[in-house]
Amino acid sequence: MTDSAAPIRDSMTGQAEAAGRPGAGALLVEQMGEAGGRRAKGRNIRPLLRLWPYLIRHRLNALFAMFWLLGSTAASLALTGTARGAIDHGFENGGQDINRWFLILGLNAVLLGVATAVRYFYVTKTGERVVADLRKALFDRILTLDPSFFAKMRTGEVLSRLTTDIALVETLLTTSVSFALRNFLTLLGGVALLFIVSPKLTGLVLLTAPILIAPIFIFGRSVRKLTVRSQDRFANAVGFAGESVDAIETVQAFGRVRSAIDRFGGVVEEAFGVSLVRMKARAWMTAVIIVVVFGGVTFVLWLGAQDVARGVMTPGALLQFVLLSVFTAGAVGALGESWGDVQKASGAMERIDELMRAMPSIAAPAHPVALPSPAEGRVAMAGVRFAYPGRPDLPALKGFDLTVRPGETVALVGPSGAGKSTVFRLLLRFYDPQEGAVSVDGVDVRNADPVAVRDRFAWVSQEAPLFSGSALENIRFGREAATEAEVRHAAEEAQALGFIEALPEGFGTALGERGKSLSGGQRQRLAIARALVRDAPILLLDEATSALDAENERLVQAALDQAMETRTTLVIAHRLATVLRADRIVVMEDGAVVEAGTHHELVAKGGLYARLAELQFREG
Repeated sequence: MTDSAAPIRDSMTGQAEAAGRPGAGALLVEQMGEAGGRRAKGRNIRPLLRLWPYLIRHRLNALFAMFWLLGSTAASLALTGTARGAIDHGFENGGQDINRWFLILGLNAVLLGVATAVRYFYVTKTGERVVADLRKALFDRILTLDPSFFAKMRTGEVLSRLTTDIALVETLLTTSVSFALRNFLTLLGGVALLFIVSPKLTGLVLLTAPILIAPIFIFGRSVRKLTVRSQDRFANAVGFAGESVDAIETVQAFGRVRSAIDRFGGVVEEAFGVSLVRMKARAWMTAVIIVVVFGGVTFVLWLGAQDVARGVMTPGALLQFVLLSVFTAGAVGALGESWGDVQKASGAMERIDELMRAMPSIAAPAHPVALPSPAEGRVAMAGVRFAYPGRPDLPALKGFDLTVRPGETVALVGPSGAGKSTVFRLLLRFYDPQEGAVSVDGVDVRNADPVAVRDRFAWVSQEAPLFSGSALENIRFGREAATEAEVRHAAEEAQALGFIEALPEGFGTALGERGKSLSGGQRQRLAIARALVRDAPILLLDEATSALDAENERLVQAALDQAMETRTTLVIAHRLATVLRADRIVVMEDGAVVEAGTHHELVAKGGLYARLAELQFREG
């Protein structure tokens, strides 16, 4: 599917991914650019059959919905018969039967109302239930996919399938399917009754229908093309707006507010110009439709009136014919609209199913090996060679070896790009190495359940991502069963208790999206508290104190030193002052170990570590 907003959207997504998250503007243009009928329509509706397993779970509600759908359609068509009876027989015998016929007509209307209400309830209930199951299943699958999948598919695209595509399927199941089936049944029943009422007029209508409908399709195709062009221009405007809002501080800092306003105004005017052409075409189409359709109806009514005047048809039969014609014509028009919804939902379901069929490359084996209990806290990597899926020709680790004994603190140091964070990703089994082995407590992680492996680790990443819940919920994310006392103790250890208690509602204060209401140092201390409350035997610290000032770094480092005493710890740090007390320092360069030892041993060797230490401590 082509998209004129793609360059803007791609640049925005790139900026957001550089920050480790999809930007608000990126998500906005992702959803606006593809929503509103701009989803690719599936010419093949076979993907919708993949909804069958979800529907069969709620077959009883679906059967109730179908029964009342048939009932409401029959009641609506029966209205034409009771109306005919009221006209043809209600005035007989001086109008003595008129009350009875109109009572029948009223009861028919009540039955139609009840059947329609019950049909709506069961159709909507079934559709919403199926969509809820689908939404849960899709989210379950998304969270089981590994990082290599998200390296190939943008986060905004995944969220779009979880929101916009699901919404299209929801519209189909809760509205369009019922609408389409009701109109299809109305069309079949209406045409059958029309032949019964007047075969001659019905045959004439069917012969002239193509002539009447042709202008609608000709104009309709032109209007659809103009609509797509208009939406493309609007997507450009939305894309630029989202990009500007996402980088509002940059726009204002560089004095580009007026320039951005003028550019957005120009794009909006361009979109309006295309919309104006579309509106003119639609106005002409409306005029043609009214003239052609009502001209045809007038002609058919004139013929029917001639038959009534000759006594060939009763006035009630003519009324029934007109009502059935209106019902049938409305059903034909509605089916065209419903078919568009079916195609859009089919395209959406195909995209959803692509996610549902995606299989994680990291999964538990059929018979996972249990990790020893109690945990030892021992990790090892032997002969590991690993390259990220998107960069197979640039290995991040080349024959990497590492052994960490229980309770030992090992620091990984080296220049950026040496492969330090990759070591953590392999230990957490976000990826598997192409060569070599990674083991935890003597068990190769490929033979164990990934969940069990990750339970052995508490990880503090450099980005320290938080969630929009409260401070309590963010710390308890490390261990859901943690008591408030344990959460409070972890916060105190991480030097976070003071600022948390100063928040308006203390631990219950909502932190906003990604904890934006906190400073970088406060977010990092919360992340450390989250790791401490996890009480895992192995602690992974990736630049855990990089966002802290000197005073807070000293306090948090003291807390971490205390936590390290009872845990196996691996530390990544560019500031060598934070790793001086490590039991062992492993120096990495270009994906391999080049030196190992204590601080004093490595300085004495005069190698890479000595050069880094001299540079940092001299600058300090």
